[in-house]
Amino acid sequence: MKENFMTGFIKQIFTWWNRQTVGTFIYTFFTGKFAGKDQFGNKYYFNFKGKRWVIYNNKVESSTIPAEWHMWIHFLKDKKPLDSSNKFKWQKKHEENLTGTAKAYKPDGLLSSDDKKSMKKYEIWKY
Repeated sequence: MKENFMTGFIKQIFTWWNRQTVGTFIYTFFTGKFAGKDQFGNKYYFNFKGKRWVIYNNKVESSTIPAEWHMWIHFLKDKKPLDSSNKFKWQKKHEENLTGTAKAYKPDGLLSSDDKKSMKKYEIWKY
């Protein structure tokens, strides 16, 4: 669903959950130095006072921050992450939190899962 320019502009002025507010835009414009971009399109900034922040690509969802950028933004690493293509074969690609979506994990026997398994509420002990 594409929104027109005016609707997006009004959302950006009056709401904080649509990417960034006007205050964040002005602060980023004057003091922010671009640090990098992740695979989700989130942009990371810092300033010379030591503050670090992220401007989300679409919705404001902190679980879209990959592990390497999470470590940088929380000051666990000083160096910003390089290209994430040098990962190991066994590492999975980062996914955002899928709770509440159609892709959410639903174990066998869960009432809301599609594959309902006949599960007993209890088992009889045998001596």
